[in-house]
Amino acid sequence: MTAVTYLAAGGIATGAAALAGVIAPPTPRLAPRVRPYSIRARRALGLHEPMVRAASATGGSAIAGLFGAPVRAAAQRLGRLTSGGGDDQIARLLRQAGRRDLTPDDYLARQFRDGLVGAALGGAAVGILLHAPAAALAAAVAGFVFGLTRTRRRLDREVAERAGHIRLELYTVNHLLAMHVRTGAGPIQAVHRLVERGHGAAVGELREVLVWIRSGMGEAEAFRRAGELTPEPSATRTYQLLAAGVERGVDLAGGLLALSEDIRDARREQVHKDAVRRRAAMLIPTIGILAPIMLLFIAAPLPSIVLGQR
Repeated sequence: MTAVTYLAAGGIATGAAALAGVIAPPTPRLAPRVRPYSIRARRALGLHEPMVRAASATGGSAIAGLFGAPVRAAAQRLGRLTSGGGDDQIARLLRQAGRRDLTPDDYLARQFRDGLVGAALGGAAVGILLHAPAAALAAAVAGFVFGLTRTRRRLDREVAERAGHIRLELYTVNHLLAMHVRTGAGPIQAVHRLVERGHGAAVGELREVLVWIRSGMGEAEAFRRAGELTPEPSATRTYQLLAAGVERGVDLAGGLLALSEDIRDARREQVHKDAVRRRAAMLIPTIGILAPIMLLFIAAPLPSIVLGQR
């Protein structure tokens, strides 16, 4: 009866909030009206991507206004416990994964939502199958934890995939930059030529460097910042070399070609390791199928040999 009472109270509260939203709708927000002017100002400064996502055109429903704040607060607290860092760490991971459409609050809300879905599915499945409240509660807790960690694992996987894309593109990017430098272009001019004609994850990071430089950041500082934010260590070495080329005028072309050779050697070694690992994985089904059959052939004549029976 207690659970039914809570469900009835929640339904009544939700219905009252929906009725209040129909009778007295919330005031529309001013942000959607101001956003076109802010976009024009950012484009004039070279900031093509807004730093903060604009609010939605609607002011939000009454249910969202009633339950949104406590849900967001709970999501932020639980998300920071599972993420191992604050908003800056989450924002950096989202940036490295290429998820510019998400803010740290949106990510924490999705993580909390996945946890609730896992808890509901786990608790409902165990409760229906076993009809045991304690087991259903334990399954709900396990499903909640699984949902929270699943979102973080997905984000880490996206970061690793984007780092792999940058690693694949960086060999060609370094060669193109070295070619432009050897034809007389400076580091910034070479990067500008590459960004105008190229596309991809590595070129996108170089495009951000140019945006930072147009915004007033120093050239070497912009390259070092890109090296700190990129998820690929090889790209960090490339950006640090470009920063050194801007400041001290080092042999930029030779250094870029040397970095490309290191990337190619590391790629070759990684491909060899993956091939050995896949070859070993291919032997597992063969051994699993043939080993029991061989054991049966070996064990079948043992009774007649040991006991003399036919």
